[in-house]
Amino acid sequence: MPQLPAPGYPDDVRARLETDAKAIIARYPGSRSALLPLLHLVQAEEGHVTRTGMQFCADMLDLTTAEVTAVATFYTMYRRKPSGDYQVGVCTNTLCAVMGGDAIFETLQEHLGVGNNGTTDDGKITLEHIECNAACDFAPVVMVNWEFFDNQTPDSARRLVDDLRAGTQVSPTRGAPLCTFKETARILAGFPDEREGAVEAGGSAGPASLIGLRLAKGETPPARVVHPRGEAHDTQAPHDPSPTEHLSSHDAPQDTSASDPDHPAGPTAEEGE
Repeated sequence: MPQLPAPGYPDDVRARLETDAKAIIARYPGSRSALLPLLHLVQAEEGHVTRTGMQFCADMLDLTTAEVTAVATFYTMYRRKPSGDYQVGVCTNTLCAVMGGDAIFETLQEHLGVGNNGTTDDGKITLEHIECNAACDFAPVVMVNWEFFDNQTPDSARRLVDDLRAGTQVSPTRGAPLCTFKETARILAGFPDEREGAVEAGGSAGPASLIGLRLAKGETPPARVVHPRGEAHDTQAPHDPSPTEHLSSHDAPQDTSASDPDHPAGPTAEEGE
């Protein structure tokens, strides 16, 4: 049987959403460019994108519901069914997976009693496995409402979801303090985050990422001397190594046999020298 037309919002809700929608649409030279933030707006209202929300977007942008549905079903940031106050996403892409992401996801499924995209009975947590979060320096990574929780383990992830369900305040490794999924959706719609101190707490890239940035800019980090295995030595500050000292391959790869007891010569010479 074909679906009946989507029910409309109550008059007071629609009037409020129309005011917000018009402010969003005014930012764009072409109105249909406002579809993505409008979907976040209706998601902020109900916690997921409903048929009512999609009909509202279509009405405001003079689109068909098919055009709106095509976009809403393409992007995973738009939920299609009721979900929790906290979207807990575990990265299971290659690096996070091998660093422990798969184990974290399996642990949370068992601990919460839900599968992928499942929501706990108390409506607090929706669990999902997600693709790369572009935070590979901090693998394995868990995100809560798209805020970063770096370098996680099965135990730390279990404590995290327990604290969220208990209403205990938790702080992301980087970024603004947590808010609910509906509040996050409204911010993504383009409205100011009015929580005190939230903008200032936005943070920046972590140390591991900044090291990579410095290398990309051509800056040379201080050399670290790695002594041959088993050789007693005194702790000393980094210094410019002599030609016979063995560098870490992460610092300055070079042909060397300094760490090979059977061939104690030093950097290999060119043939014929």
